[in-house]
Amino acid sequence: MTKNLVIVESPAKAKTIEKFLGSDFTVKSCFGHIRDLDKGDDAIKISDNFKPTYIVPSDKKSVVAELKNLAKNSETVWLASDEDREGEAISWHLSEVLGLNAKNSKRIVFHEITKPAILKAIENPREIDKNLVDAQQARRLLDRIVGFELSPVLWKKVKPALSAGRVQSVAVRLIVERERQITDFVTKSAYKIVAEFEFNNKKFNAELPERFDKREDAIKFLESCKNSEFIVESVEIKPGTKKPSAPFTTSTLQQEASRKLGFSVSQTMTLAQKLYEEGHITYMRTDSVNLSELAISAAKSEIVNNYGEKYSKPRRYQTKSNSAQEAHEAIRPTYFEKQTAGADAQQKKLYDLIWKRTIASQMSEAEIERTEVKIKISNNGKILLTIGEVIKFDGFLKVYLEDKDETSVEDESQLSVLPAMKKGDILKNLLITATQRFTKPQPRYTEASLVKDMEELGIGRPSTYAPTITTILKRGYVEKESREGIKRNYEIIKLKDNIISDEIKTEITGAEKNKLFPTDIGTVVTDYLLKNFIQIMDYNFTANVEKEFDEIAQGMIEWTKMLNEFYHPFHNLIDSTMKISEKVTGERDLGIHPITKQPVFAKIGRFGPMIQVGDGTDEIKPVFARLKKGQSIEKITLDEALELFELPRTLDEFEQKPIKVGVGRFGPYIQHNNKFYSLAKTDDPYQISYERAIELINEKRKAEAEKVILVLPENISVLNGRYGPYITQNKENYKIPKGIEPKSLTLEQCLKIIEEAKNNSTPKKTFYKKSKK
Repeated sequence: MTKNLVIVESPAKAKTIEKFLGSDFTVKSCFGHIRDLDKGDDAIKISDNFKPTYIVPSDKKSVVAELKNLAKNSETVWLASDEDREGEAISWHLSEVLGLNAKNSKRIVFHEITKPAILKAIENPREIDKNLVDAQQARRLLDRIVGFELSPVLWKKVKPALSAGRVQSVAVRLIVERERQITDFVTKSAYKIVAEFEFNNKKFNAELPERFDKREDAIKFLESCKNSEFIVESVEIKPGTKKPSAPFTTSTLQQEASRKLGFSVSQTMTLAQKLYEEGHITYMRTDSVNLSELAISAAKSEIVNNYGEKYSKPRRYQTKSNSAQEAHEAIRPTYFEKQTAGADAQQKKLYDLIWKRTIASQMSEAEIERTEVKIKISNNGKILLTIGEVIKFDGFLKVYLEDKDETSVEDESQLSVLPAMKKGDILKNLLITATQRFTKPQPRYTEASLVKDMEELGIGRPSTYAPTITTILKRGYVEKESREGIKRNYEIIKLKDNIISDEIKTEITGAEKNKLFPTDIGTVVTDYLLKNFIQIMDYNFTANVEKEFDEIAQGMIEWTKMLNEFYHPFHNLIDSTMKISEKVTGERDLGIHPITKQPVFAKIGRFGPMIQVGDGTDEIKPVFARLKKGQSIEKITLDEALELFELPRTLDEFEQKPIKVGVGRFGPYIQHNNKFYSLAKTDDPYQISYERAIELINEKRKAEAEKVILVLPENISVLNGRYGPYITQNKENYKIPKGIEPKSLTLEQCLKIIEEAKNNSTPKKTFYKKSKK
């Protein structure tokens, strides 16, 4: 009989904790949630006060059976899942399914996986916090209700197989609105004046604070500078300081890992999870910036040992968010003396970021001397300004400096060191330029900047940022892309040696790297939801729901009451919208076809965005074309739309058969001898060459020849697939068990594998539907 059974979520976490506990403890993993809402019609019994029906999924039944057996033969079961609401719910489900009670089970929590933390948790157990469980249940049920009642409306009114969600739809709204701001933005140009000087053999620049909208005004200014003296009007030296940023929360870690390391939000969370489970960092889902007294003391010791007493300045940061009660600390290293940790290069980079940010937060301010010099132009009385900066004491900058997001304003934070000057000094002017600069719209969202805005608006919580972004990308409402910019000319007018000259230069504008773009489907769905379900799409409503979850977690309100107040008005709105709202396609009239004189439309069709020529009102049958990647129904022009009908096109003959290129339901393709060959993502169907088409045909022929391993009677084949060899019969595929050589399979062995697979398969269940009254 086992004396103590400790249950955690993951094998990695179990392995780490097992090192700290003696032989009286057995540590096992439940592999996350062991129960979830039923996918059937009775998942949520609305009429029975929102009573949920939970089931153990088939892939968790063996795990539950093992844990039940171990729990039955243990004196005490320690439920050691994560300390947040999701972790509390896992412990509650374990308690319910394993039949545990207060006598034979204990709940323990810790925010770091270290021996002192684990032993302290064992010494201070508590009961399961039902308020936290109820908050998790409320979120799970509300999101199920919203998604499963709203999605069928979209199937009927927009397009089949769409989905909506309380948080995901609002996140998509942010991206759609930003894209429209960019589309509607009118770029304006102005001339920026920069003068280059030399004084005491040192060169530096100064700038005119104003800009000229008109070219002639810029030239007029340069003309007035001819034969001028440039005299120092004033020199002002100001001491200043820079303070370090607070330690990481989930949101700030995701943002900084994106800016500094190029990690996606989900990648950051995966790496942080591994570092946490290995005992290297504290719990990674938190909106707290607090550090424990022990952590502050350990950081001070590390700073003093490495950099000296002068660099140490312990700080206690205050968390602004009211929802941060559950998370005890910011994300920090568990052992500050460990400057490197992680199993691979990416984990090590993220750990290094966390270590430096935390250490910097406990270091002295950087001391800066800022010099501001005003320079008067004798002929026109205008004042040029230059600012220099000298770091007198680096402080926390010795370790870490936070990066900034891209903005619509030019970044001029790179300040140079100026030569020593005093009032009355006459400076040597080398050059004055008037450079044409253009205004920029707000930048498109990156994953990190989206998380930042979601946090500021109160949309979601640390545990939901990454899953929300993953969902909207997976469901095709948003695309993450890099796009090439376009060339743009700009003018530089120069005054040098009292001679004015100008030149035209070229720059790339509009280039994007790993930015979030709304798809046409995402845009149309957003517009429909905003028109018919403004409450669900309202930023304040979404934030208020999160606050209500927080209040449930604190025991301030009852969770079923909150659901009841939301559900009935929402359900009535669903019913009325289903009856009265019209089907939408985002249709946009582009104009008239120059030859057929038929109307041309851009809209959402059954299989996605498309162009339609003809409305079917006469004898001419409408024709359709799919949009190219990067095109949208909101922006495409008539000329661009007509180009799409240049397909299919014939290249030439190959093996006495013509090669045709077209775009079909599943994307661009080559057709040859009644066979179809998909184009690679890098191939453009409008530009693909004859030689490239033959190359693709031969590549597929070779792959198909290598695909067949065996052909057996009874319509059975053994094939090479994407994930390895498999058996196929009558269009059904079957996995080959490990240890069996595919080439050696007999007909009898294949039939046995197929029969066993059929016997072990489980029937598919339907999704939750609203119960009929």
